[in-house]
Amino acid sequence: MTIFLRNARYFPLQVFILLFFMTDLDHNTYKKYIEMITNIVILSLIICISLAFWIMSMTASTYYGNLQPISPWRWLFSVFVPVLIVSNGFKKKSLNHTGALGGLVVGFILTVANFSFFTSLLMFFLSSSRLTKWRGETKKRLDSEYKEGGQRNWIQVFCNGAVPTELALLYMIENGPGEIPIDFSKQHTASWMCLSLLAALACSAGDTWASEVGTVLSKSPPRLITTWEKVPVGTNGGVTMVGLASSLLGGTFVGIAYFLSQLVFVNDLDISAPQWPIIAFGGLAGLLGSIVDSYLGATMQFSGLDESTGMVVSSPTNEVKYIAGKPILDNNAVNLFSSVLVALLLPTAAAWGFWPRQ
Repeated sequence: MTIFLRNARYFPLQVFILLFFMTDLDHNTYKKYIEMITNIVILSLIICISLAFWIMSMTASTYYGNLQPISPWRWLFSVFVPVLIVSNGFKKKSLNHTGALGGLVVGFILTVANFSFFTSLLMFFLSSSRLTKWRGETKKRLDSEYKEGGQRNWIQVFCNGAVPTELALLYMIENGPGEIPIDFSKQHTASWMCLSLLAALACSAGDTWASEVGTVLSKSPPRLITTWEKVPVGTNGGVTMVGLASSLLGGTFVGIAYFLSQLVFVNDLDISAPQWPIIAFGGLAGLLGSIVDSYLGATMQFSGLDESTGMVVSSPTNEVKYIAGKPILDNNAVNLFSSVLVALLLPTAAAWGFWPRQ
């Protein structure tokens, strides 16, 4: 034991000397060491930050009795499960380094807040990642911005996850961490936040399903949503019946995940309003999100045909033939605005009386 401790003192110096004097032949080994150390540091920071978050929750619940503390089991689940999922996504090239870090933050906050939030986010991420890779060679010939494996960076994660993350934080401030039935007659504000978060995730899922499925399976050319004229595949704002149906299915898929989680984790469903409309709400949010996204894309995103490649591009140049839109927003900004609009409109309509009472 004494010999081990003596050698351990010089371990950091040995590692530094080893890395410093590596030759070009050892470049791959050097990269593996750096990646290993980086992953260890990131994992340590995540655990420390999440532990600090738990301690703050316990402290706040001590001084303010109306706040429910985060249990140790929920905290552990909220740390390790998102880490496993994001690590798998990074390994399969669904996320790059920055996207993985952003995904950890979003996944941790949504999981701590409500397990129904977590399952909805999980189903959106898994289905979107799988569909993005589906028939990648075909999409590569149609989309000039297609990435191998569909890797998402932190900006894309932020544009799809910023609204749900903010709503999850507000939900915890209002209700504390835990699962509740959606019932406007008993918990109006918290129910509105739950539906708003579901609408944001379903909107993102609907838009992704429409883009990834409609582009490949539609046998008819897309039509611009503002003028209904036929446009080339890949035009911002172009819609097809296959794409719209896919957006409805994508939102419904997320709604089903939320509904099943309610059945598993919520105890007092028998004395609450019926929860089955969650499925229909998710489908409607997916369809509306795709329509809003298409309209913003047709008006505020530039689309032009690059005559040298035959592909639709989003940057105006002298060699690009104009199709539609203006270069005001990029695709990430359009996704963010669509998510915000749907997350505000649909839950408000439900709260005004369209959601069934007990």
